[in-house]
Amino acid sequence: MKMLSRRVFNLLFAGFAVATAFGSVPSAFAAEDLNKVVLRVGDQTGATRAKLEAAGLLDDVPYRIEWSVFAAAVNLHEALKADAVDIGSAADSPTVSAIAGGSKIKIVASWSNGGRGSSLIIPADSPIKTIQDLKGKTISPTTRGSVAHYLVLGVLKKAGLGQDDVKLAFLNPSDASAAFQAGSIDAWGTWGIYKARSIGTLKATVLIDGPGINTGNGVLSATDNALSDPAKVAAIADFSARIDRAYKWSKDNKDAYVAFYAAFTKQDKATVESLYADEAAFERTPIDHAFTASLQNVFETWKEAGVLSGDLKLADFVYRDLPTN
Repeated sequence: MKMLSRRVFNLLFAGFAVATAFGSVPSAFAAEDLNKVVLRVGDQTGATRAKLEAAGLLDDVPYRIEWSVFAAAVNLHEALKADAVDIGSAADSPTVSAIAGGSKIKIVASWSNGGRGSSLIIPADSPIKTIQDLKGKTISPTTRGSVAHYLVLGVLKKAGLGQDDVKLAFLNPSDASAAFQAGSIDAWGTWGIYKARSIGTLKATVLIDGPGINTGNGVLSATDNALSDPAKVAAIADFSARIDRAYKWSKDNKDAYVAFYAAFTKQDKATVESLYADEAAFERTPIDHAFTASLQNVFETWKEAGVLSGDLKLADFVYRDLPTN
């Protein structure tokens, strides 16, 4: 498909930034036949779609969204690598792992809550009281290369422990949840709906949270194929703006958010309310040098842990042309 010149493209996006503030796509994009665009969105656990629906942000979409639901970032990134979806959101750590694995994607937008959301949890009756007590224990970081894996590595380092001092049991989220409930793992690095259900149903305790270890960056990635189509890029820009508005809705409508997420996770409102601060802390962050430096640090951390190898310049895998406000 013929590409627009950079000058024309930037003019179009300038118009888009103004129009999205009012919740509409500018007429400049009508020429790109947005009503004919099918945006294939990968969605972890279905949470993105559910929140957008709760906030009323899917009522006026000028393109068609084709949703695919995945249990975890590793599954979503497999779909992105296979070009089975156009875009998908995940933490920066599994995204860097996917890029290092050859996925032809670029990060187009980022939001951060300062590391909140992912936690290392322990059973209600656990004898573990400090992170140093993890020595000799079995920990599931959920899947290899996940945000929880990144957290577990940081926790071990903080405790003065190495990977050889514990047993790491890599499990998909469902299996990790079952193992945690059965008592066959001593601690579990997890996030989101899995964390909420464990705290609510099993009365799990948070041993340590992500701030100070994880970046808290949640990133939206798009395939190179999707980014080669100006009409699809316009749809991606609109979708990212809807994510912005969904976070604002969460902040401005705490009771509505808590009611939505309690129903979504099938947990009581008190449990969900205790997690609300993780959601309310998210802010969109610029795709700039500081962001790419943070991505590079994630890659170097994975290398130090022996998860990844080789050399990679993460600045080459970001797309800087979507508006950030």
